[in-house]
Amino acid sequence: MIIPPMFGAVQSVRDGLEKRYIASYLALTVVGMGSWCFHMTLKYEMQLLDELPMIYSCCIFVYCMFECFKIKNSVNYHLLFTLVLFSLIVTTVYLKVKEPIFHQVMYGMLVFTLVLRSIYIVTWVYPWLRGLGYTSLGIFLLGFLFWNIDNIFCESLRNFRKKVPPIIGITTQFHAWWHILTGLGSYLHILFSLYTRTLYLRYRPKVKFLFGIWPVILFEPLRKH
Repeated sequence: MIIPPMFGAVQSVRDGLEKRYIASYLALTVVGMGSWCFHMTLKYEMQLLDELPMIYSCCIFVYCMFECFKIKNSVNYHLLFTLVLFSLIVTTVYLKVKEPIFHQVMYGMLVFTLVLRSIYIVTWVYPWLRGLGYTSLGIFLLGFLFWNIDNIFCESLRNFRKKVPPIIGITTQFHAWWHILTGLGSYLHILFSLYTRTLYLRYRPKVKFLFGIWPVILFEPLRKH
């Protein structure tokens, strides 16, 4: 959630990509930093630093996904205004009501929008991107499943960890798995969005694995005719 997106942002600058994708990478880094600060301190202010950037980053993701098939460096001011207004309303209401369910519903709406847009792209536009698109979605949803399991069976899991060796107990820290999997799922979503965009712009993108493990987007040189 922190270091890989930072490298992604630097690589995007080097490749001369649109600023919205640099913002996507950096937004994910901010979410990771905020989450880190919140879980170190458990302070309300740090909780906001975790949760509100989740809304802002998702709005950036939505903007990128709906602007995939426009001319390079175009700006959709109507969509931009709508997403900024949405973010401001959510922030204002959440600061006033301090109700986690409200935040979860608003965040869920944004994620649902991304899911629908992604399904549209891999179904009718670029079917060969299903692997990347569905992998990012599947990993994110698996993290969401673990988060719910941890919430529902928290006491049972704590009691179980008291009875088993730490090496086994640590694997049942499903809230930690939620962060790992949703962070990875979000990172892969950025790759999916970036791949879709650069494919439309004829950049010849390719998914490569650094050290045979970590996925990144690289671009082949344009063919000379």
